Amino acid sequence: MKIELKEITVRELTEGFEDNEEAGVVGYGGKLDIRPPYQREFIYKDKQRDAVIHTLTRDFPLNVMYWAVREDGGYEVIDGQQRTLSICQYVNGDFAYMFKYFHNLKDDEKEQILNYKLMVYICSGTDSEKLDWFKTINIAGEKLTEQELRNAVYSGTWVTDAKRYFSKNGCPAFQIGSDYLVGTPIRQDYLETAIKWISKGNIEVYMSKHQHDPNALALWQYFQNVITWVQGTFTKKRTKFMKGVDWGELYNKFKDEVYDTKKLENEVAMLIADDDVEKKKGIYPYVLTRDEKHLGIRAFSDSMKQKVYEKQKGICTSCKEHFEISEMEGDHITPWHEGGKTIESNCQMLCKDCNRRKSGK
Repeated sequence: MKIELKEITVRELTEGFEDNEEAGVVGYGGKLDIRPPYQREFIYKDKQRDAVIHTLTRDFPLNVMYWAVREDGGYEVIDGQQRTLSICQYVNGDFAYMFKYFHNLKDDEKEQILNYKLMVYICSGTDSEKLDWFKTINIAGEKLTEQELRNAVYSGTWVTDAKRYFSKNGCPAFQIGSDYLVGTPIRQDYLETAIKWISKGNIEVYMSKHQHDPNALALWQYFQNVITWVQGTFTKKRTKFMKGVDWGELYNKFKDEVYDTKKLENEVAMLIADDDVEKKKGIYPYVLTRDEKHLGIRAFSDSMKQKVYEKQKGICTSCKEHFEISEMEGDHITPWHEGGKTIESNCQMLCKDCNRRKSGK
């Protein structure tokens, strides 16, 4: 891999600057892709943007930026997109700094900014070398997320089309799935979640396989199917508890099952009201899998276990041997799934071995 340090003036950077939603954002005489497919939307606040211009006007050093060489000989911004956009938009007259637009400045003030020298590292190499490099430099400022890094490596027609569905504010995926997913589209959370679901966790394998597909329609259709299944299976929307559930995994396993939706909703409501259920989001996986680990059933308190231990005089009710309290665990006499509550009268102290054997039945 080759890495070269180059000085580039603001004049050179802003030459041919264009910001077009369809065509993208370019600068440096049209040779620099300022917003590649894996990059986020502009997220600098006014204070941060002004700080960049303040740095230029005072001839203070600006943090180094990083570009990668593309196959066509052009460049794309890897790190420094927010600073680049701030500079280009200011020179382009898109916003004012200290109540002055760029065109309001005196000629010597304009020249001072245009002649300011930016330090840019330019990288060329294989995809794997670039990914390793991206992770190395991604240590300060507004960091790239894991999915943004993947998009950098597997950029192409597929990623570009996938962003249309999953990576914009108010995108189609947000419109139908915002009540069920966590994160934000512009940080690639929705795209990452959708790929994770369809690939069963093998995100990079899936992206590598489809990198040069002409579109991402299959992923979008799959995502729609997941959301439709969720809405049809759990007919009452409870956003507080539904948001962030691993819906894709449940869809992959249970999409062909036929459920009594009314019965499901009644059980969900009952479990939400159950004080022993501490992980309310785990209710949805539980009613399908029947695995109690999703629920985080409330454990007996230390004071409750101490009382029961004293009553039992340290004797395990199963093997009848004596143990220190640190060697024992609280156990539901009547299991939770049979209606047993986490109360003192339903608690017994078992040695760890007996409790493990009971739990394994």
